[in-house]
Amino acid sequence: MTRPDPSGRRVARAALLTLVAITGCTGDPGPAGATHAAPTTARAAADYDPLKAFAPLTLPDPVNAYRAGDGTPGPDYWQNRADYVIHASLDARTARLAGSEVITYTNNSPQPLASLWLQLDQNTYRKDARSRYVHADGYRSSEHTDGDVLEAVQIGRSGRLVDADYIVSDTRMQIRLPRALAPRGGKLEIHIRYHFTVPGAFGGRTGHIHTRNGEIFDIAQWYPRMAVYDDLRGWDTLPYVGSEFYLEYGDFDYYVTVPADMLVAGSGELENPGEVLDAPERQRLQQARSSDQTVMIRTAGEVGQPRSQPAPQDTRTWHFRIREARDVSFAASRAFMWDAARFNLSGGKSGLAMSFYPIESAGPQAWGRATEYTKYSLEQFSRRWGFDYPYPTAAAVAGPIGGMEYPAIVFDDYTDRGKDLFALTAHEFGHTWFPMIVGFDERRDQWMDEGFNTFIDIYEAEDFEHGVFGPKRDPEYAPGGGNPSDEILRTLEDPNAPTLLTRADQVAEKYRHPVTYFKSALGLALLREQILGPNRFDWAFRKFITDWAYRHPKPSDFFRTMESAAGEDLSWFWRGWYMHNWTLDLAVQGVHPARGGWSKGAVIGIANLDRLVLPAVVRLDFQDGSSERIQLPAETWIQQKEVDLTVDTTRPIKAVTIDPDEVLPDKDRSNNAWKAAPGA
Repeated sequence: MTRPDPSGRRVARAALLTLVAITGCTGDPGPAGATHAAPTTARAAADYDPLKAFAPLTLPDPVNAYRAGDGTPGPDYWQNRADYVIHASLDARTARLAGSEVITYTNNSPQPLASLWLQLDQNTYRKDARSRYVHADGYRSSEHTDGDVLEAVQIGRSGRLVDADYIVSDTRMQIRLPRALAPRGGKLEIHIRYHFTVPGAFGGRTGHIHTRNGEIFDIAQWYPRMAVYDDLRGWDTLPYVGSEFYLEYGDFDYYVTVPADMLVAGSGELENPGEVLDAPERQRLQQARSSDQTVMIRTAGEVGQPRSQPAPQDTRTWHFRIREARDVSFAASRAFMWDAARFNLSGGKSGLAMSFYPIESAGPQAWGRATEYTKYSLEQFSRRWGFDYPYPTAAAVAGPIGGMEYPAIVFDDYTDRGKDLFALTAHEFGHTWFPMIVGFDERRDQWMDEGFNTFIDIYEAEDFEHGVFGPKRDPEYAPGGGNPSDEILRTLEDPNAPTLLTRADQVAEKYRHPVTYFKSALGLALLREQILGPNRFDWAFRKFITDWAYRHPKPSDFFRTMESAAGEDLSWFWRGWYMHNWTLDLAVQGVHPARGGWSKGAVIGIANLDRLVLPAVVRLDFQDGSSERIQLPAETWIQQKEVDLTVDTTRPIKAVTIDPDEVLPDKDRSNNAWKAAPGA
C-alpha cells in the first residue's frame, strides 16, 4: 500500500516497479583458469572476500517441530484463531462509529494463556499516542481523536458474562483472565462495546472526505482485534506506530447500519440484498454475476435520487460475511456510483468484481475501467501463481485513502485515473496473496508483504493489453526511466539505508519505498531471472504460497523453502542482498590471445571488486561479426577474487562485455566492457 504521511498527503505512489524483462541466457560457463596475470586492484583486495561471501549462514529462526528445515510448517505447527460477530452503526453527521463485537478466541497453542492481548488501532489518533513521536513531522497537534472509547469489556464462558480485568496501553489492551485459557483447543468469548470518531483526511488508512454528492467514508481498523500469539514470541504486542498489521485468521459475520440513502461496500458477500438494495439494483447485480463486461448497478443519474426509503432519517443495516480472513473493512457513501462484472477462476469458479466511486471519478479514462482492472488482476494473479483468489467478491473503492488493501476490498484515491489507477488497483488486489493469504507479519517484515507484491506486479503489468500501462515504475525513484537495477544503487550505497531485515517501524520514510518495495522486489526478480530461472523459481514460489496459505511464515521459512524446493544453496544471496546492502562491481581486466595466438583461444580476465556475488553473462563479440555468451555462475567467486576465462575459439575477439543486457545492479558499468584497439 501507499501510506499517506500524517498530514494526509501521499508521500509516494503505490509501489510500482518494473524490472526490465530479462532474456534467458544459454551457453556453458568457460573453464576457470589460473589467477589472471594482471595486477590485483586495491579495491578487489579490500572489498571482496570469498570466505565472507560464502560463509555458512545461520538463519534468524531455528528449525524445530513447528517450522521444518525445508521451509514448510513443521509437524507440530499450530496457530490460534479469532472469529468475529460485529454490529456497528455509522452516524454520518458526526462521523461517529459505535459498535459491539463478540470475538470467539481459540487457543490452539500448547500453552495455557493467562491473559489475552488485543489491538486498539484507533488509539493511534489520540493526542498522547506513541506514533506521534516516531515520525519527524508527527500529526498536527490540532488533528486528533479520543481513539477507541471502551464502554464495556466482558468475558463469556459457559453462557455467563463477567466484567473483564483489563488495561489499555497505547494501541494495545491486555485482558487478564480469572482462569487461564486451556491449550490445544480452549475457547472463550470476548464481548466489547465501544465507539470512536472517524478521523478526517489525517487518518492515513481510514478517514472521510466530502464530494459533490456527499461524504465518502473509508472505514478500517474499526473494531478491537486480537493480537497474534505465535510459536516465536508468544504474544506479539508491537504498538501501532505506522507499519501495518499482523492478525489471526477467522470468520467474520458483521452488520453495518448507515443512513438509508447510503451504499455500503464491504469485505465479503452481502448476505441481505433484499433488505438493502432496490429491485433494479438487485436485478443488475444478478446480471453482472454472469457478465464479463461491466454492468452499471447504480448509474450517475441515480446518484442522489431517493432509494425507496420513506424518510431521510431512516437507516438500513448491511450484513456481510467472509470466511478465513484476517480482517474486514467497509466504505459507505450516498455519492457512490456502482458497477460490477464477473471474474473467472480455475475449475469454472467465478466471483463478482465491483467498483464504487463518486461522479467526479467516472469516465473511461478513470474509474469507469476500475472493475475491468480488478477482474484482470484477480484472474492473472490466480493463474500465474497457482492459488486462486479465495473470496466471492472484490470491491475497489474510490475515496479519501490513496492505496490500502484489506480482504476483498481496497481503498484508492478518487482522483486516480489511467495508468496510476490501473497500477494501484492491481497492486492493492495483489495484496490478497501477500499478506491476506500468506499471512506475513507486516509490523516486522513489511519487505515481504510490499516487496513480494511489487514483484508480482511486474508480470501483471507486462501482460495487460501487451504492456499498455507498463512498465510499472515509480517516477519519484526512477527519473528518466533508467534501468531499475541502477536506480536502487543510490540506496545500496547510502550508509544510512536500512537492510531488508530491519524491523518495519525503523525504516524511515525516505527509505520505505526504495528498500521495502523496490529492493525487495528486485531481489526476487534477480532470483527468478538470473539465479534460479523462471521454471525453478516459479515452482518453489508457488509451493511457498500453498504451504503457508492462511499461516504465518517468517523470513527464515521463505529462505529455506526457496533453497529446498528450487535445489540451490542461496546463503550468499540472502547474506548480501537481505542481511546487508552489499553492492556488485564486476570488471573486465584484460583480454589477450592464448599462447600460440588467437587460433589457440583467448584468455579473459574478470575481477569481482565489491562484496556482492551474482551470476553474470559475459558476451564475446568477434571480429567476424559473430558473438557468444558465457554464463558465469556464482561459484566463480567461491575461492577467488579474480578469474581467467579460457575461451576455446579460433577467432580474434573484438569486444567483451559483462552483463550486456544490464540486468544486474552493477555499481560501475564503466569497467564492464573491453574493446580491442583499432586495427588490432
